[in-house]
Amino acid sequence: MLFSARSRKGMVTAPHHLAAQAGRDILRQGGNAVEAAVAVAATLSVVYPHMTGLGGDGFWIIRRPDGAMLAIDACGRLAQNATPELYSGLDAVPWRGGLAANTVAGTVAGWSQALAYAGGSLPLTTLLADAIDHAEHGMVVTESMAGLMAAHLDVLSYMPNFSALFLPSGDMPIAGSIHRNPALARTLKRLATAGLGDFYHGKLADLIAAELAACGSPVGLDDLNHHEAVVSAPLETQLHHGRFFNVNPPTQGAASLLILALAERLGVKGADTVEDIHRWVEATKAAFIWRDQKIADPAIMETSPQALLSDSAALDAMAAGIDLDRAAPWPHPVEQGDTTWFGVMDAEGWSVSMIQSLYFEFGSGIVLPESGLVWQNRGASFDLRPGRLRSLVPGRKPFHTLNPAMAALSDGSLLSYGTMGGEGQPQTQAAIVARNVIAGLSLQEAITAPRWLLGRTWGETTTTLKMETRFAPELLDGLRDLGHDVESLTPFATAMGHAGAIRRYEDGTLEGATDPRSDGGVAAL
Repeated sequence: MLFSARSRKGMVTAPHHLAAQAGRDILRQGGNAVEAAVAVAATLSVVYPHMTGLGGDGFWIIRRPDGAMLAIDACGRLAQNATPELYSGLDAVPWRGGLAANTVAGTVAGWSQALAYAGGSLPLTTLLADAIDHAEHGMVVTESMAGLMAAHLDVLSYMPNFSALFLPSGDMPIAGSIHRNPALARTLKRLATAGLGDFYHGKLADLIAAELAACGSPVGLDDLNHHEAVVSAPLETQLHHGRFFNVNPPTQGAASLLILALAERLGVKGADTVEDIHRWVEATKAAFIWRDQKIADPAIMETSPQALLSDSAALDAMAAGIDLDRAAPWPHPVEQGDTTWFGVMDAEGWSVSMIQSLYFEFGSGIVLPESGLVWQNRGASFDLRPGRLRSLVPGRKPFHTLNPAMAALSDGSLLSYGTMGGEGQPQTQAAIVARNVIAGLSLQEAITAPRWLLGRTWGETTTTLKMETRFAPELLDGLRDLGHDVESLTPFATAMGHAGAIRRYEDGTLEGATDPRSDGGVAAL
């Protein structure tokens, strides 16, 4: 993909083209950007089941036409029955199975909170119609879904009810085949008629709790009943090119903003040079080290990310500690995860940056057969050792790599941007800012351009500095000379994430882009 999409009346970008079209159709029917975003989120839950679903978590940044900003934390807490004793004899929380499905799924509560904030005229039956249709009548399996299922089938096939849903004939689905989830269609229909709150308080909640118990999950009805999404002001930092926004802990949103703030102080120019990429990577290292020392459930944090992001002297001091001539030692403990980011802007001025996830491919792997849900494994990131920053304590929120981004730029334009990809999310966001905001490339050029990624992320286990092979060989050699452990990936590596962005200019023109590494699309009015 070489050229940005452009329009004036509304735009959606999503990592699956059917989801983008579902959101565009809501805009065409008079819905606002938030209503369209719920349609996108619901459709992604059906057509991208390996990445996201109603059984996961989500985070939002919403900007009103008057410029007011809102962040929504739709992160589920650790179940009250998920005690250290439950994991006795284990060194870590399992990545798959019932014991991995130990946190409440917060996504649907986030949809509800967003709709309550933005209002709108369309009923849930309309917003969820496309998702229901795809679940009931079938969606075409993507290369991404088929490939990831094949890569992890040796584990997933043993998870409760997984084979019954995803391998109904005993054969693994291939790209181009049809996948149906009629149980999920019934769940979506129930939510459309009974309301989104039924997921946590109604007959659907009773069903989900019973199914979770049958699969060995500690999440119970009381945990569902007490879940609610949290509304706050987003994190922000003022930089030369504008004011940049992200979401609060328990996400790594602060690290994403910190990378931008440090890189600016290191003098990045947005170019694909040894000097620039070295600065971005070293800023990433500093931000990740700070993140892993400080960010957890905000209820127990002793540090204010916003205070740091607003403290120029502290940021100057952190940047001064970065060596411009030599790579700092690495690796550092890292995270991974699978996610979907999407953005929506409408003609009235509502703007959305939203991300939702199951964490690993197909989350915990357990399937709830009557509701059709795949449950997340975000709680597998808890530490079973007591007294740690992210120790397993019932009622706590898990650390999240998820972080949607937005920026009010100094030229008067607004940028909504983000990506999936665990550790890669802040780095891909940085690459979009480098190419589009600093260097002035179009959004599509910025996202299509070759990317770098420090550490382990989606589908990768090494902690090297990964570079797509479209970078010049001499650039890779120059980074090695500075001490970076460079690993070459494919020209368009899926490990680099599925990015997207929309930019609204002062004259109302919209520019959008999607990632050629994904199954995505831009749909516009």
